[in-house]
Amino acid sequence: MLDDLAALVAAARPADLKVILETAALSAPEQAAAAAVAAAAGVAFVKTSTGFGPGGASMEAVSLLRAVVGPHCGVKASGGIRTPAQALAMVKAGANRLGTSASVAIVTGSF
Repeated sequence: MLDDLAALVAAARPADLKVILETAALSAPEQAAAAAVAAAAGVAFVKTSTGFGPGGASMEAVSLLRAVVGPHCGVKASGGIRTPAQALAMVKAGANRLGTSASVAIVTGSF
């Protein structure tokens, strides 16, 4: 799996590759293992959710992903982020990018 993912990273250059882990469908050890492989392969970002899986981003998953991938790989929290408080919590947990369909409402407070 590592070699396949590293080949995709190389093929995508100069564009960055983001890997979606669908963390709500994985146990914490599975999340950590998947994030470790993705980071070792050189992906630019790991992402918590497609938005179509069994759940969205959680602070626990974001925190775990950040701890595993370190500072040189991005963490995108995505799925279920609908309020400023949720967005801030994800950033505090380690996300440096958010995916949300409620961006305007979060920024303007019009939810």
